[in-house]
Amino acid sequence: MDGPGRPREVSLSDFKFGAVATETIEDALLHLAQQNEQAVQEAAGRMGSFRDTRIVEFIFLLSEQWCLEKSVSYQAVEILDRFMVKQAENICRQATLQLRNSEKTEPQNWRALKEQLFNKFTLRLVSCVQLASKLSFHYKIISNITVLNFLQALGYLYTKEELLESELDVLKSLNFQINLPTPLAYVEMLLEVLGYNGCLVPATQLHSTCLTLLDLVYLLHEPIYESLLRASIENSTPSQLQGEKFISVKEDFMLLAVGIIAASAFIQNHEYWSQVVGHLQSITGIALESIAEFSYVILTHSVGANTPGRQQLVPPHLPARALRTAASSNT
Repeated sequence: MDGPGRPREVSLSDFKFGAVATETIEDALLHLAQQNEQAVQEAAGRMGSFRDTRIVEFIFLLSEQWCLEKSVSYQAVEILDRFMVKQAENICRQATLQLRNSEKTEPQNWRALKEQLFNKFTLRLVSCVQLASKLSFHYKIISNITVLNFLQALGYLYTKEELLESELDVLKSLNFQINLPTPLAYVEMLLEVLGYNGCLVPATQLHSTCLTLLDLVYLLHEPIYESLLRASIENSTPSQLQGEKFISVKEDFMLLAVGIIAASAFIQNHEYWSQVVGHLQSITGIALESIAEFSYVILTHSVGANTPGRQQLVPPHLPARALRTAASSNT
């Protein structure tokens, strides 16, 4: 597709741990923790509504076809989700204003705006993948010709100008803030720290399994977090308010990262699972029971009936579960 100049694909064997100074790792981890804390505090509304399985699968398959790094796939999902939520909120806001002013002025056809949003969804999705590829400047950028040919194969006839306008619309809507952190950044940072802390399971060995499980969490985002919510409140029928409070947990990438790594450690070598979880708790401050609960949910959705019982995963004498405080209140 790209001729003889096509860059060499990155393989897992190219990924190296332990090559960065500890001071740099400490600074980077602190920065990620601060970003995560801000994201959790600001989590509200319909964030995460467009991490639907079909949408994520589309992005993953498209990224694979274009030989993009895994980080690009996750970033494209995050960019699209934030953009679409903003667009949907704008349409709802306009609809509310029109209802209030309908007696004074002629109402605009806000339904046309919603229809336009649906009609251009594929274009917006591809634009988000292209923007994410441009952020990965050290690897590969998807050209406009490649994008236009792909859209044409799907029956969409767009011009290069319309493609550029679509990218600009996404950028403007997000105030040009598209370099969003992804769960993969947290996973890889924590694996780096685990290596320095003497983790008995090699980081490179965990990394491969973490990628597979992170794909799974993205593809099964809603059912996995629904299971986590029910487990955290110990109730099979969460209230609407509990679901709304749980949005902050869905946007907690540090929590997701420790859950992914803990589940990967159990798959790789369950004998060292407790040691890995202990390290993760020490590094992040996340309660051991929260890490165990999340890893159990991930394992349940990945290996199903063959998942070991929760009592085999959760070590004794755990502190109070942290997840419960995020979702159990009804007031």
